[in-house]
Amino acid sequence: MSTPTGPASGLPVRMPRPRQSGRHRRPEPVVAPEGAAALVLAVPGTPSQATRGLAEEVISIARSELPGLNARIGYLDGDDADFPALASVLAQCATERVAAYELATAVGREVPAPEGPSAVVVPLLAGPDSATIRRIRQAVMDSGTQVELTDVLGPHPLLAEALHVRLSEAGLARADRARLFTVATAADGIVLATVGGEEAVRAAGITGMLLAARLAVPVMAAALDIDGSVSSVAAQLTGSGSAQLALAPYLVGPEIDASLLEGAAKEVGCATAEPLGAYPAIGKLVLSLYATTLGITPATPQGAQAH
Repeated sequence: MSTPTGPASGLPVRMPRPRQSGRHRRPEPVVAPEGAAALVLAVPGTPSQATRGLAEEVISIARSELPGLNARIGYLDGDDADFPALASVLAQCATERVAAYELATAVGREVPAPEGPSAVVVPLLAGPDSATIRRIRQAVMDSGTQVELTDVLGPHPLLAEALHVRLSEAGLARADRARLFTVATAADGIVLATVGGEEAVRAAGITGMLLAARLAVPVMAAALDIDGSVSSVAAQLTGSGSAQLALAPYLVGPEIDASLLEGAAKEVGCATAEPLGAYPAIGKLVLSLYATTLGITPATPQGAQAH
């Protein structure tokens, strides 16, 4: 029974939880600063509905991590409203930023004048590809705007996690090393397939070491755009004792024709996992590169521990 001042004696009293303070205090949710540069995802490859869906999902992940984020998609080979070219998207970002400032001042708001880059371009690439990066730089120059261009997504522990997940989804690796059951089709040697020549192979090798630690099997990187690279690496793996190989695409997806992967897998006679696609880590790494460029603090994804 209750009294005018609260529950009757002997009944528990629910008090409001005090707000945490000090270093254990839960951080306030962070939103994108007003007037911040736009995040523009530079998407390589031939535009398609599948490519756009993937890019939009990556952007959606980034927005969920940083509410209020102004994010756009620009295609290296785009040329219409459905698939706008990167240069035109960058020019539009600059124009809209100035227009937003002029509108705010016209209605009497005190807002700082736009300064710094109008956009931060993040290449949708897992590893370095000098030919594609040159095209992105040219698009930036063609836009005639002040833009910052970030590095590619990898190498990073989160990409090793994504590769592990894609292999396990294809039945080519155990999802968790702690589980006692074995996968009959699990590979005992992984060819990490990338594009971008020798530079890309070296960079992929770093993520490959992280993947090898997760799977406890040898992993070697090869370039799909170098003749004989995949078959040579496959031969090295079989020569060192691997009997069942798998191809793991160190690719987001749009940057290469799917037939290249299919051809490489047939050449060495092994199964292949799906490209990284819109795995959540891709969106988080895109945002991390953007946030680091602008000095925004919330987006620094941590590498997941090996299973």
